Amino acid sequence: MHIIINAQYIEGYELELTFENGETRMVDLEPHLDGEIFEPLKNIEYFKTVQVNSDIDTITWENGDRKST
Repeated sequence: MHIIINAQYIEGYELELTFENGETRMVDLEPHLDGEIFEPLKNIEYFKTVQVNSDIDTITWENGDRKST
């Protein structure tokens, strides 16, 4: 398994992912946005907020459940 160290929004539902070994890949996630759990990601402005979560070594989006302290 490769660890994602950077994610950059490109356009549409495309991201450029950089892995721990320096490899960079373009991915189009649009075909994978099926099901209720992925509905929020169909909002392109929300999709653009992609971030890398280094605790789990993959990409994530805020789910609105976090509380500020």
